Amino acid sequence: MNGMEERIAGEIALSDSPGSVMKKWRELFGVTQADLAKVIKISASTISDYESNRRLSPGVGVIKRFVTALFEIDESRGSAVKQNLEKFSGEKKDAQPPYSIHDFTTPISATDFTRIIEGKIVANPSSIDSIKLFGYTMLDSIRIILEMQLPEYPKLFGSTTERVFIFEHVTTGRSPMVVIRVAPIKPKMVLIHNLSSVDKLAVKIAQIENIPLLTTKLSLEELQSRLSKI
Repeated sequence: MNGMEERIAGEIALSDSPGSVMKKWRELFGVTQADLAKVIKISASTISDYESNRRLSPGVGVIKRFVTALFEIDESRGSAVKQNLEKFSGEKKDAQPPYSIHDFTTPISATDFTRIIEGKIVANPSSIDSIKLFGYTMLDSIRIILEMQLPEYPKLFGSTTERVFIFEHVTTGRSPMVVIRVAPIKPKMVLIHNLSSVDKLAVKIAQIENIPLLTTKLSLEELQSRLSKI
């Protein structure tokens, strides 16, 4: 196993909920349970049992086969996921965390927030009217995936869950929504910065979770300027 494979395998093995972590990485690689089962040579139902934590934690052998299979399937598709992960994991990191938390002076309706940031609603427009936002969390999508463990996830909410998650450095929209899908706590709304076309799986997850999903074409500087005035 290479360094990236070992890192993912270690995250699964050390997690309190290994099945949830397995599901996160399988979906991030865009691999179905059926396709994975063919490579690992176990049934898709067994993979489902692991991911839903109905089966005892997988052993080292299963985890190794699981991770290796993900990279083999990705390689057969051109290694797009591996290249993206290696690109960001290889960049020099400063001491700053991959997220920043900001609270509004006063709560704002999701409708007004959407207008201010010139948002385009991709999923669940009917839910916007009933949401009040007390703040936002700005997240570096790839760094969150690579550097944060699921038990650390509640840190992203600060003092309240009544907030919008704003994801930067997103290529398809799939990765942030997969993380939200497997996490125990959900934000009230998700905004993806500077993305023309949102992945269908990301939209589907937003619909399942009933979380409004938005995009904006504002520059990051302009977005931050407008947010600072709320």
